Amino acid sequence: MRDLVAAIVAIALLLWAASLASTLRASRRRRERQSDSERALGRTIVAEIPAGDDLVLVSVDAARIYYGEQSIDKDLIAAVRVLINGVPIAGYVSTRHAGDAARQRTSFEDRAEGIARDRWDVAVETVTGTTLIECGAIRERVSQELARKVFDAIKADLERRDA
Repeated sequence: MRDLVAAIVAIALLLWAASLASTLRASRRRRERQSDSERALGRTIVAEIPAGDDLVLVSVDAARIYYGEQSIDKDLIAAVRVLINGVPIAGYVSTRHAGDAARQRTSFEDRAEGIARDRWDVAVETVTGTTLIECGAIRERVSQELARKVFDAIKADLERRDA
């Protein structure tokens, strides 16, 4: 009897492991298709940001920056800032829009997440408003690197346009 129960448990564990493996494989294929479609549109992927159960891509092309389904026109960007817990710690203000962006200091309300975690975001300030690219609070180093990649890509484009 005990051998029968052990065999049933072993089969159930094998089925569960196979289910997990197929889910991971399907998720990887979906991400690859998403990346391929971004590249087919002529976009360069800057970062893959974990959000919920999926990844949100930050990509760029010659005219726009894409954050998931949102697009930001590069010509309208006045400033970009890195935020930690809603407070700017680094930024770059475009000389083309210096008057508008210098007057508005970006900060967002800190979200209480139950435990003390540093939240890393990038605020992209345009003439029409501000878009917050949420890089997360997943282990400080991971979120920080994602925010740095996004900030550096936008800052480099702003510097190129300002020159």
